[in-house]
Amino acid sequence: MSSPSQSVLSARIQAVQESATLAIDAKAKALKAAGEDVIGFGAGEPDFPTPDHIVEAAQKACADPAMHRYTPAGGLPALREAIAQKTLRDSGLEVQASQVVVANGGKHALYNVFQALVDVGDEVLVPAPYWVSYPEQIKLAGGVTVALPTGVATNFRVTVEQLEAARTPRTKALLFVSPSNPTGAVYPHDEVVAIGRWAAEHGIWVITDEIYEHLVYGDARFTSMPVAVPEVQERCVVINGVAKTYAMTGWRVGWSIAPPAVTAGILKLQSHLTSNVSNVAQVAALAAVSGGLDDVAIMRETYDRRRQIAHRMLNALPGVVCAEPQGAFYAFPSVEGTYGREIGGRVIGSAMDFCDVMLDVAKVAMVPGEGFGAPGYVRISYALSDADLTEGLDRLAAALS
Repeated sequence: MSSPSQSVLSARIQAVQESATLAIDAKAKALKAAGEDVIGFGAGEPDFPTPDHIVEAAQKACADPAMHRYTPAGGLPALREAIAQKTLRDSGLEVQASQVVVANGGKHALYNVFQALVDVGDEVLVPAPYWVSYPEQIKLAGGVTVALPTGVATNFRVTVEQLEAARTPRTKALLFVSPSNPTGAVYPHDEVVAIGRWAAEHGIWVITDEIYEHLVYGDARFTSMPVAVPEVQERCVVINGVAKTYAMTGWRVGWSIAPPAVTAGILKLQSHLTSNVSNVAQVAALAAVSGGLDDVAIMRETYDRRRQIAHRMLNALPGVVCAEPQGAFYAFPSVEGTYGREIGGRVIGSAMDFCDVMLDVAKVAMVPGEGFGAPGYVRISYALSDADLTEGLDRLAAALS
């Protein structure tokens, strides 16, 4: 009997690329498990523990028999209401609890939205660099990703002129992200307004990922597009979650906020796909969004300090150029200046090569820009201790010297 091969998989799954971030993180963890001293710049998650009051709420929920049963597929009513209130408090957007669907993380919420909105052949405008999962989720919905390249010259921000040049009769939606993963870019208010008005004028849906709304630094300010441009609200879906703001990546709670018809479609899908999110995690999320932002302020201050360290040390590396990140917890330096260098017996010819060599030689894990639609760049997360951050960057300096 012949052994199973990839050909038994559906064409749909064969077309999907593995997550570059999770692949690098897995390789780094495997090396650590084998006893190697690896510094991991790969995973996009806070190094802080979840705040105590959130953990305590979950512990109490574990002992509540009501949390041992199925609950509404769209989320606990109290959590949906709290998310609506939190959204008004934090971004100024007034929504109804009935517009909220609680999902298994922001990634699941995005998947739901693409499945609910995108038909086969529909085009989704996606500024690049982009988070690795966006194009794959669009592909799974039968849509077509239209990547719009940006770079250091535009501070990794797309322009209305680019958007208009890419618009076709098949354009269904724009994916808008600020603050950005992987670049740390933050759009100024006036640019958000201009893009929102363009989308509203042409009847284009906007899917805005606001997961990093609280992580902005210096003079940068977060702007929620449906607040800045009210006319876009009828064709706008907001994605958010507790993962980044409250250091809750492993709890897997995110949500979408959409017009009623889209929410109904998402609920229909989720009722068959997963039913409700873990009730214990939902209670933890309720404690998070209902509480204050004191813990978040401490995290943001810490990230800001590390951001400045990373920016300074990266630009001191030979062949590396890094724009100053304004939000999230990533730096996105260009490593094209290292091309042609021989390190560890290998010649660097791409960002993928750079990451492979540095993992082998310096024991530093980074994510190559190819996975983000940005060859020549690498993503470095500075959501790790100051000591590990400086040690990792010192290792890169030694390898490149």
